[in-house]
This record gives sequence, C-alpha cells and structure tokens, in this order.
Amino acid sequence: MLLDNIDESIAGRFRQDGEWVRVGSYIAPDPKVIPQLISDWLTTYKADSTSHVISRIARFHVQFEHIHPFCDGNGRIGRVLNNYALLKEGYVPINIAFADRAQYYEAFKEYDNNQSLAVMEGIIGRALTESYHKRLAYMEGKKIIALKEYAKTAKDSASNLLNKAERQTIEAFQEKGVWKIGI
Repeated sequence: MLLDNIDESIAGRFRQDGEWVRVGSYIAPDPKVIPQLISDWLTTYKADSTSHVISRIARFHVQFEHIHPFCDGNGRIGRVLNNYALLKEGYVPINIAFADRAQYYEAFKEYDNNQSLAVMEGIIGRALTESYHKRLAYMEGKKIIALKEYAKTAKDSASNLLNKAERQTIEAFQEKGVWKIGI
C-alpha cells in the first residue's frame, strides 16, 4: 500500500549508483553512502533517550528525509517510520497533514541551514496533541461535530475557532480534512 503508484523496479529498495534525487534545490546524498547514513541515523536515534519525544521524532524525521534513501516514496515511508517510533515509545500515531506544505518544507530548510528543529517540533507537537484530542473525544463518548457547527453555540467566530484548532489551543481535530470537536 505504501509503495502504490511507484515504479516496481525501484519500489522498496535504496537508491543505487546513478540514482540521484533532487527535492527543490536540495540534492540527496550519494547513493553509495546511504547504508552508512541509515546506520548512523538509527544509532543516533536509539542513543538519545533523554531528549523530549517531540524533539527525538522531529530529528528522526528530518534526518531520514535528508538521507532520502529511496528514489520515490520517502515522505510517506518517513511518516510511517515516525508512527512506528511513536508507538514503540508508547505514544499514539500522528498524521502530518499537508494543509501547510510551506511550513513543512520550511522545517527542512531550517534544519539544513542551521540544524534547528523548532519548526518540525511545532509540526510534530501539534500533530501529537491533535491525535490525542481525537482519541480522547471518541473514547469519552463525546458527540463529534464540525467546528463550524460548534461555532454557532460557542459564542466565538468560526475563523477564531479554526485558528485555535490549528494552534491546538482547543481540543479540535481533523477528520478527512474537516475540523471537528467533541462536546
């Protein structure tokens, strides 16, 4: 499923000699060094047990995407690896939505330019919070309604509630691109 719509000849294997990948202006490392980079990446992740989980997952993600080990499908594989790592550490899976692609790509640019994880940590942190909001709303048996509907009774504008939802300062979550909340 993860490799759907990817050329069968490249699906599921690391890039090989001559298979260079460019994303925007970024050119991924030489295919010859991918096995060592992957080994170093995993060693670095496993060795860090003291950083906050959001920082660890942010670094895990940007470093994987920086390596870009596959010809295609790196983003979706990277996001699945995020969830695998989160689940192994006892957290819920997240969905990094592409509603704000510019911010997502800014996170990689920020990391490449100065090794900062601030933007990616924000993305991961909001996604984790939203994931918990959704699960808790359903587990607690709350009535799930669209945020627009909630605005009618909340004495707050829909745009203000949307802003709060995106910042995760209210217990809202997205389902199929629609912001919802449990009441």
